[in-house]
Amino acid sequence: MSLPESPQSPESPESYDTDVLVIGSGPAGGSAALMLATYGVRTQLVTKYGWLADTPRAHITNQRTMEVFRDLGIEQEALEKGTPSSLMGDTVFATSLLGDEIGRMRTWGTGDESLSEYAAQSPCGMIDLPQTYLEPILLQNAAKRGAVVNLNTELLGFEQDADGVTATLRDRPGRREYTVRARYMVGADGGRSIVADKLGLPMEGQMGKAGSMNIVFRADLTRYVAHRPSVLYWIMRPGADVGGIGMGLLRMVRPWNEWLIVWGYDIDNPPPAVTDESATAIVRDLVGDDDLDVQIDSAALWTVNHAYATRLSGGRVFCAGDAVHRHPPSNGLGSNTSVQDSYNLAWKLAAVIKGQAGPELLETYCEERAPVAKQIVERANLSRDQFLPLFEALGVVGGDEEGITKALRAARQPDAEGAKKRRAIHEAIELKHYEFNAHGVEHNQRYTSSAVVPDGTVEDVTRDDELFGRPTSLPGAKLPHAWLVDTHGKRISTLDLVGGGRFSVLTGLSGTQWTDAADALGEELGLDLRGVVVDRDAHDAYGEWSRRAGIDEDGVLLIRPDGYVAWRKPSGASGIGEATRLLREALATVLCRPARSPR
Repeated sequence: MSLPESPQSPESPESYDTDVLVIGSGPAGGSAALMLATYGVRTQLVTKYGWLADTPRAHITNQRTMEVFRDLGIEQEALEKGTPSSLMGDTVFATSLLGDEIGRMRTWGTGDESLSEYAAQSPCGMIDLPQTYLEPILLQNAAKRGAVVNLNTELLGFEQDADGVTATLRDRPGRREYTVRARYMVGADGGRSIVADKLGLPMEGQMGKAGSMNIVFRADLTRYVAHRPSVLYWIMRPGADVGGIGMGLLRMVRPWNEWLIVWGYDIDNPPPAVTDESATAIVRDLVGDDDLDVQIDSAALWTVNHAYATRLSGGRVFCAGDAVHRHPPSNGLGSNTSVQDSYNLAWKLAAVIKGQAGPELLETYCEERAPVAKQIVERANLSRDQFLPLFEALGVVGGDEEGITKALRAARQPDAEGAKKRRAIHEAIELKHYEFNAHGVEHNQRYTSSAVVPDGTVEDVTRDDELFGRPTSLPGAKLPHAWLVDTHGKRISTLDLVGGGRFSVLTGLSGTQWTDAADALGEELGLDLRGVVVDRDAHDAYGEWSRRAGIDEDGVLLIRPDGYVAWRKPSGASGIGEATRLLREALATVLCRPARSPR
């Protein structure tokens, strides 16, 4: 059996101005354009703004996103621009930077107990990469690889038919209106997405739960923070209310002189006018230094949302990023999920456009990513709510200005009541591991769709699924990382042997019949199908792969371009004929194409 030729659109390629039109230049749009251009797809990105991100909104960049950047060849650029994990993790809770320190916790996998967990999960570390630094990396590399990038270009509307999408755009400086014809369109135009709105994507949840403001400023705070380096300093100020969570936040943008404060306002009242004078007063209050030299760069208002789309596409138009999941910045999931949305979608668009897959493959984007959208919105909002035990322990519920003073005084007493108060504070801070060390939330996303062939195995969950990563080679899971040694003696990850926009067939030295079958099928199907043999192409020198593979040496994994296991056979085939047949059937299923016998 083999895959038939993909049915082509009645319109010729010349009838389209581009294959994919991407709306928006944020993490979702920029990464989509970069991925599509990397995969050889004609791509045009437009954004209504004349600049990229001018405030450092999203910043936490987790291991899974760094793995995506590694696959795209931009990991080193991200590392050069980002703050390393060694300066991210001593998260502080205090009454001000100069005031009483309530407690600290080791975050983002930097604690002694979690360092090995994080290192075993991935070849990549976490970094802090503000959006102001991330977006240029994505867009510059997208343009270098052939994407057309248009700033100052506004989407006015779009219509779609059976063969494509016609978007009406306006060049804002010249006010010229024109149309672009594309096979597909990606709406990555943020939390006020006009694409999602026009598609009528169904949204669950609530918008505008609370009001917050970001104040970006410059001040040298080295003497207050260098001995306890962190991304986040949570300031418990009596009467303060940041987005309804009851505290102020000092966030490092660049160590240790560029910062962002998150401060709240009552959303039921008119939004406040933030002046340089009022912003400076807030900064000095949270730092605790009335004479601090402060330069205010910007201030912006935003709302806390709890909303996600249950459907991510309509026809030939797909939405990604904040357009379909809107939530507070808790857990640092926003830009990471946006990049991973695009990573899921881009290879599918490329496969369909190139005629390697049936159009039904595109339906799996929603099947796989809509549950993730719900998961991360619920998790981020729950993390926000999980500050309540700390507020209660510190006596700040209800804005009691004397409560925190009484609580801290009580916590210092060498008596039973003091011990009780100290336990309550420690337990409340421990609960925040679900926000700041949620390794499982970042890595344990499992896909269920027609682009995954289940093998009937039930996954064994023995530890907290949100706190701990759970590597497995089960279909629907990300390929486990293990260190190998390449033919030059250099250490290389299993993740480095797959990806690059290609399907991969991974086996051991006893299973070369699988890669022989892959070579034959790649030519037969016109598919870029890579064969990888552990202990031939790279040596399992540490024995890590044999412990994590989940298959025998003569078994096989079929890996999708996004690094997810599409199909596996834990043990070998009876011969090249069976191996070819089984692999062909798996590819036909995953690519949503009917199978037939070769000519």
